[in-house]
Amino acid sequence: MNLLFTLSAIVAVISTTMVITRTVTVHALLYLIVSLLAVATIFYTLGAPFAAALEIIIYAGAIMILFVFVIMMLNIDADDAARENAWLAPSSWAGPALLAAVLGAELLYAGVMGRGEATGVAMVGPQQVGLALFGPYLLAVELSSILLLAGLISAFHLGRESGRGT
Repeated sequence: MNLLFTLSAIVAVISTTMVITRTVTVHALLYLIVSLLAVATIFYTLGAPFAAALEIIIYAGAIMILFVFVIMMLNIDADDAARENAWLAPSSWAGPALLAAVLGAELLYAGVMGRGEATGVAMVGPQQVGLALFGPYLLAVELSSILLLAGLISAFHLGRESGRGT
């Protein structure tokens, strides 16, 4: 388990560093998806498969797709074809593909060898997560939902054209 955790942590650090250093936004998003998958693998090796599944579904799935669509909608101009061809070059997806292959091999090894569970640690399931979120952390959950709503409203006002209405 320590080896799986260490490899996942190394992949997370490398991909997060690549997110910070990339100048093309789509390339940074590819590395961010790999980073989120690495964090999900870390959750899995620590005995929290439900948290790992939520990490993949919510962050690596829904939010990253939203970011990709927003970037594609905001970068509309005349030479979109040339830009998209540059994004599809093998040099842009080879790094994230290699890091994702390392994570896939780790998960395959953990599944075949049965080493996905943390030893000596109780598994955290959906019931424990729900009881924690809507028990002692209810105020934090509600405040974060208000913060997300404020961010959504701010993004709408910043993104709309200044020539339209008020």
